[in-house]
Amino acid sequence: MRRSSEETKSEILAAARERFAADGYERATIRAIAADAGIDPAMVMRYFGSKERLFAAACAFDLRLPDVRAVPRDGVGAALARHFLDRWEADETLTILLRTGVTNPAAAERMREVHASQLVPVAVAVAGDAAQAQVRAGLAATQVLGMALCRYVLKFPPISAMSRDEAVRWIAPTLQRYLTGDA
Repeated sequence: MRRSSEETKSEILAAARERFAADGYERATIRAIAADAGIDPAMVMRYFGSKERLFAAACAFDLRLPDVRAVPRDGVGAALARHFLDRWEADETLTILLRTGVTNPAAAERMREVHASQLVPVAVAVAGDAAQAQVRAGLAATQVLGMALCRYVLKFPPISAMSRDEAVRWIAPTLQRYLTGDA
């Protein structure tokens, strides 16, 4: 059965996400990704050119952050906590980035790009202080990434066993303080 170019590309990206999540960037190979997608490794190279470009495409990610200007100021922390838990649970791309970002410069750069282009504008919208937005967004990221690492990657029993509502109750006040509180 022949696949369209877009179907092939989509299957390669799906296989790459799974392989990068399972093996990490360093151990994932073009050959293994191609085998997972049921194609020749040359096709992966044809579509993406290199492992680095495949990784970048597989980890393209939109946080789809809510418009915080539509959220009551005192509810921003809870809204973002719920949103981030939804995103972590719905898409393995963030897990891939978290796992590989620690050891791979390309993954770390991708995480910094997501932070700068998507989270910093939220901090500006909430805090209204562009000068502090970088710091506020960075502190919010420490909370969200720390929760994700412990809940979804390391699977610490007390954290991974929490209900979503419990997790929101714990992290929302910290996010709220980081984004709207006094420095």
